[in-house]
Amino acid sequence: MEKPENRQLKGRKPMDKYLIGIDLGTSGCKTAVFDRTGQVMGTSSAPYPVYYPQSGWAEQDPNEWWAGACKTIHEALMQSGVHPDQIAGIGTDGQSWSAVAIDRKGKVLTNTPIWMDTRSEEICRRWKNSIGEKEIFRICGNSMQPTYTTAKIKWYQENLPEIYAATDKILQSNSYLVYKLTGNITQDISQGYGWHCFDMRHGRWDYDMCRKLGIPSNLLPKIMACDTVAGRVTAQAAVESGLNEGTPVVAGGLDAACGALGSGVLNEGETQEQGGQAEGMSICLESYKADPRLILSFHVVPGKWLLQGGTVGGGGVLRWFASNFAEYEKKEADKTGKSVFAQLDELADQIAPGSNGLVFLPYMSGERSPIWNPSAKGIFYGLDYAKTKGHLVRACMEGVAYSLRHNIETAELAGASVSSLKAMGGSANSKVWTQIKSNITGKPVSVPSSDTATTLGAALLAGVGTGVFKSYEEAVKLTVRDTFYYMPDQKTADVYQNGYSTYKKIYEALKPLMQ
Repeated sequence: MEKPENRQLKGRKPMDKYLIGIDLGTSGCKTAVFDRTGQVMGTSSAPYPVYYPQSGWAEQDPNEWWAGACKTIHEALMQSGVHPDQIAGIGTDGQSWSAVAIDRKGKVLTNTPIWMDTRSEEICRRWKNSIGEKEIFRICGNSMQPTYTTAKIKWYQENLPEIYAATDKILQSNSYLVYKLTGNITQDISQGYGWHCFDMRHGRWDYDMCRKLGIPSNLLPKIMACDTVAGRVTAQAAVESGLNEGTPVVAGGLDAACGALGSGVLNEGETQEQGGQAEGMSICLESYKADPRLILSFHVVPGKWLLQGGTVGGGGVLRWFASNFAEYEKKEADKTGKSVFAQLDELADQIAPGSNGLVFLPYMSGERSPIWNPSAKGIFYGLDYAKTKGHLVRACMEGVAYSLRHNIETAELAGASVSSLKAMGGSANSKVWTQIKSNITGKPVSVPSSDTATTLGAALLAGVGTGVFKSYEEAVKLTVRDTFYYMPDQKTADVYQNGYSTYKKIYEALKPLMQ
């Protein structure tokens, strides 16, 4: 591999400064190099697997996260032509609710359960009975669910006692990456919501709740603001990643929160719609509003919260469909160069809104908000001989959009206001799917930058933290630009109202069979 000092600067001034954003997603790591205007100078992605060793389990190996980060940093820098000494700062973001157990030397002791993992359902049930759901919710503003970090720690204690005994700290995904880059152990404030001993009003650990949950306080990392410089790239990390030793690294944040920032979500009511592996929405709040049916975290922007809806079904639904039912499209992609997903888009676009009565429940690994049922199942309802592959594809898209609407309506009942959506993630590249979401939710949708919003948000944290930007307002004004707009089609309102009603009724009718 070419050494950084031998790269050509492609005519850029030696004093130009750039920012790096690193996103540890569920399906892979993505790194991007940005200039001060938000232009992508270079980008790279590297996949890594999710392991499913048992029913209800979903794990990843943090060592594979680090390998993916090193690979993509090298490649993004090489593609950009930017020299490592031109990098002003690095921001990281990551998927939620990890539980990375490391020992005193920083060694990862076991694979971490990720946000889809529901193995600790029984532990949550016990805590609800012994401590009380209301008391837990009063402190952390979130319901006790097996997908969060908290119960995963107790699961280690009960099922992996040797691992638990050797654990020095529990890290989140991006804080593990910060540790690998800097050698410093931290916890950014936006990821605190994964712990039920985290005071969601004041952004600090609640040690009395730690005691009630049986979580030793020594396992908890130091909490930092997301734009605080957590450390600098070490000599070892520089060798492995291709970065310069001493480059500042900020604490970073939750992927959804960085995606919200990279989409321009700064003010009350502004809402990011996340169409990645999972579907979701993040509503910016300037005051504390919690609802047990939803998810509440701090925003990466200081002094603000995000009221979130997070579902299991999202872009992952279409990836699952493509993997299992799109052999013809894969062959056509090889012949014509038209991607499988572009072909599936065309099939869906040929089907009338409502999929002629075919309704899909996207509960492919249980479901998160607002129903919180780890036993929920994915369902196609309304199949008959008249249905085609196109009906199935469009029903998948509509089912994900129904889950988004369910979360938005729940948030509005909780007192939040949503006037429009800022879409990001892979599914925002689909004009068909994004229009469906606008039609089903009844909300206008803008697309700032579907593929880079999350890495941009992470980079903006680094920019504010290192003084490249004077404020978040300046950072967003300089870097975030809408590229597409969608308005809800009122002609589809009745058919989608009927479809949404059926969607909710199917779940309620079949819920007893799902347990």
